[in-house]
Amino acid sequence: MDYRRDVEFGYFPAPNADDYPTIVEQTRIADETGLDLIGIQDHPYQRRFFDTFSLISDLAARTQRVRFFPDVANLPLRHPSVMAKAAASIDRISGGRFELGLGAGSFWDAIEGMGGPRRKRREAVDSLAEAIEVIRLLWSGERNLRFEGRHYRLKGVHSGPIPAHDIGIWIGAAGPRMLNLIGRLADGWIPSSGFMPPERLPELHDRIDAAAESAGRKPSEVRRIYNVSGTITDGDRGGFLEGPASYWADQLTRLAVELGMDAFIFWPAAEPTTQLRRFAEEVAPEVRGAVARHRVP
Repeated sequence: MDYRRDVEFGYFPAPNADDYPTIVEQTRIADETGLDLIGIQDHPYQRRFFDTFSLISDLAARTQRVRFFPDVANLPLRHPSVMAKAAASIDRISGGRFELGLGAGSFWDAIEGMGGPRRKRREAVDSLAEAIEVIRLLWSGERNLRFEGRHYRLKGVHSGPIPAHDIGIWIGAAGPRMLNLIGRLADGWIPSSGFMPPERLPELHDRIDAAAESAGRKPSEVRRIYNVSGTITDGDRGGFLEGPASYWADQLTRLAVELGMDAFIFWPAAEPTTQLRRFAEEVAPEVRGAVARHRVP
């Protein structure tokens, strides 16, 4: 299973407020070593974390080429109309280097504790579908927008600013109804290897693909972004993504050309700055080359 999209690579820094200089250093390394993406988790109720959108704005101003996305934005605590405005603003300021990772919510006790709604599973899916429509309306540049949903409403609002590029909406989800929604409405899917290991990917792709085709879309229109965690070592290989750079390159190449993934966001298990350099300099180029060779007719 190969959707033949360009393979991209990224990094997942922990947004700890006490580690700000390290986050800046790691982001600059990612930018300078040719990585494509920086994904930052969004847990507004986590007292040790920076606000994700504020941090992305700062880091985007310090870089030249790397793109950013929340991995993934917490919809219950971020109203979609305001989030659309923030996303478009960052995209304009950064010259088109923002994508919107979006999630329906988890850790409901913490969300409710911060004043957000506690949603049942069906409500979470329905609210996410509504949010996607609201966000895209507010990127349209149109005036007097109206939307009447169960969870969100627009009553005569004027949209703007228009993003600098067509921002992708990438959804972090795993349930059947969420996967159907991704196939119908979203631009990308963000699973994590710790929750969705490689052996599960084919069945999940199949559900997304079926929903996409039913909606008149090509499955290849949906980007597949994989959050991967592990350690690049100098010794023998261990479990999944525990081993030398050559083993990492083999595994990520297989994930791209056999298991349908086309972007890899690296979350090091230890020594993050050193691991980041190894991922960017030793792993990513090998995977790019191997995927290109595999795709030669």
